[in-house]
Amino acid sequence: MTKPDLDRFTSRRSTAYAPNGIVATSQPLAAQAGVSVLREGGNAFDAAVATAAALNVVEPTSTGLGGDVFALYRTADGEVGAMRSCGGAPAEATIENVRSSIENHDDPSAWYPDNRGYTVDDDDDTDDLGMPFLGPHAVTVPGTARGWEATVEQLGNLSLGDTLQPAIDYAMGGYPVSEVIASHWTGAETLFTSDHARDAFLMDGDAPSVGESMTLPRLGESLRRIAEEGADVLYEGDIAEQIADEVQSQGGFLTVDDLAEFEPEFIDPVSTTYRGAEIFELPPNNQGLIALEALNIAEEIDAGDHPLDSSERVHYFAEAMKLAFHDGHRYITDPEYEEIPPLASDSWAKKRAEHIGTEANHDVSFGVPDAHAEDADTVLLCVADDEGNVVSYINSRFAGFGSGLVAGDTGIALQNRGASFSLDPDHPNHLKPGKRPFHTLVPALARFGDDDWAAFGVMGGYMQPQGHAQVISNIVDYDMPLQAALDYPRWRYREEGTLAVEGRTDGNLASKLVRKGHDVRVLPPSLFGGAQIVRNENGVLSGATEPRKDGTATGY
Repeated sequence: MTKPDLDRFTSRRSTAYAPNGIVATSQPLAAQAGVSVLREGGNAFDAAVATAAALNVVEPTSTGLGGDVFALYRTADGEVGAMRSCGGAPAEATIENVRSSIENHDDPSAWYPDNRGYTVDDDDDTDDLGMPFLGPHAVTVPGTARGWEATVEQLGNLSLGDTLQPAIDYAMGGYPVSEVIASHWTGAETLFTSDHARDAFLMDGDAPSVGESMTLPRLGESLRRIAEEGADVLYEGDIAEQIADEVQSQGGFLTVDDLAEFEPEFIDPVSTTYRGAEIFELPPNNQGLIALEALNIAEEIDAGDHPLDSSERVHYFAEAMKLAFHDGHRYITDPEYEEIPPLASDSWAKKRAEHIGTEANHDVSFGVPDAHAEDADTVLLCVADDEGNVVSYINSRFAGFGSGLVAGDTGIALQNRGASFSLDPDHPNHLKPGKRPFHTLVPALARFGDDDWAAFGVMGGYMQPQGHAQVISNIVDYDMPLQAALDYPRWRYREEGTLAVEGRTDGNLASKLVRKGHDVRVLPPSLFGGAQIVRNENGVLSGATEPRKDGTATGY
């Protein structure tokens, strides 16, 4: 098999247009699933669920029923809203219980890739332990199934069963695996240690190769039951029992009661204006405030006044983002457990802007609530329809196939979002029963005019808010078409304090940033996240996707 070149994508595509509806996501078959539902009379919300469910099957390396789902949307009647469907820690998951479980496990180092965060010494001193990245303690209550159900019931035209049918067909009938996903799938060969996990996602112990037809019948059966019986079967029925049994058999604390008590939330977004455009994000426990704070600081220091290809533009935007990450990683957590300052306010931005000069500020750290989250991957999809609905929908297990646990015979791989908790009781994001972890997932929405709305997002751990700021600036400051706004080379701050730029960036830019005091790294495009966007501009529907995976924007 020829090894796929994941860094060759330097798109020359134009923005896609369609008269009736448009779907943008990271896998063509999933996009077609969404379009098929639009053709059958569904609206953008029905198509979003159909696309997300199909991604669970055709891109299972990034998303699944064992994860969480979030949405930002504008409805045809003008409502701007958000849905947050993410579960918390089990009721028995205290810091003390988790530490005790780690101490008593035969090989707890298996829960810490490269032993990162695992510092137990000969005296079994667990005071410095990090939260396990893999295994049962990283599993939080999954929000996906009830989030999908709530989306179609509250906002859609069709039934949940109608929207899940394309995913069921792919799972049962099979589909050819595309190249980026095949590459990512190889990690599962060592991640899955149980027979039922390997049977669910591997073929005779191996990940599928490029173009090979793959079926996921166990996952397909779970999707079929959810389609017929509703999401409760995953939270209160025998699927719930298999999820709880899997976690408990590995030493974790998740119970059927934890699952049954979960409900998604419809909440108000948070927002700011950037040079006349109104940007909407999710409120904590997500990274949304980081994106908004960075945009406010950037506007305060006129970062967007500098030429597009200048080192000054990157410097000032990056310094604004570094401050926003420092604040976000210090304060953002579940707001029911900690008070969070007004990070998205203009007054906050004015004070923070005082720390930005003509050279890099090395007195401000990036701050990291969970170092493993930096390059975690996910899926994002955006949909617009001719009724006026636009939605950004994001669905993830956190890191690839998640915790490494697959629930019994369900084909459901369980997320490791709980890895973002801290076992330090003084950390704002420390573990508590029922508490929701810090979440990287941030769908976004923008209003460029009264009848000009866009839904968008950028994938990839801590790249997400950094990508949001860059995409918005590209459109607002530099008047780029949608596809060009996504394609333009990006930069990102890394958790160790370096400033990374894409390998396809003009080489002079990197050297000029070094002269401004930045520790610059040139990295491949695959580390700067994929992106999607759709727009309804006065009734004209358009969309774009940046193919860091196998993305497509398509409509009818």
